[in-house]
Amino acid sequence: MHFRNLTQHTLWRRMAAAGVVAAALAATAATAGECPAGSRVADGKGQAMGPTQPKDVTDVVRATTDLAKEPAMIEGRQFRLRQLEMKPGGIVPWHSHDNRPAMIYIVSGEVVEYASNCAVPIVHKAGDVAPEKNGTSHWWKNTGNTTAVLISVDLFPSGSKMDDHMM
Repeated sequence: MHFRNLTQHTLWRRMAAAGVVAAALAATAATAGECPAGSRVADGKGQAMGPTQPKDVTDVVRATTDLAKEPAMIEGRQFRLRQLEMKPGGIVPWHSHDNRPAMIYIVSGEVVEYASNCAVPIVHKAGDVAPEKNGTSHWWKNTGNTTAVLISVDLFPSGSKMDDHMM
């Protein structure tokens, strides 16, 4: 009986410790890639509008899905996956996400985001995920010495006159 209670006690301690570690990792993941707490500001009060043309960035659309033909039945939207490669000094120009939510996963390298709703530039490192939501206007620059690789997924308006490679 004593051995069983000791084993259960050890198991519960290990589970509790694993829960604390998981919570700490989740908290870190939730803030990595986003504007630091205390630096969020009203849209338009953060970083200034930047370059309007891409520089040293390649954008390859890897796949699209017409969401009108899927169970979600969302007319006029594509689920789009792209790979962007930014050379050192490369720029993803100023653009808005008011009509196009997205997520960016930084595969390798380091890039800096200048967002209209953040008082400070946001540094994104490999492994970070940057959410791009309504109220986000921004531009990105690779300030590092190596090419940065990013994966972007978004809900792209289909049937519009928008460029398929719109940043």
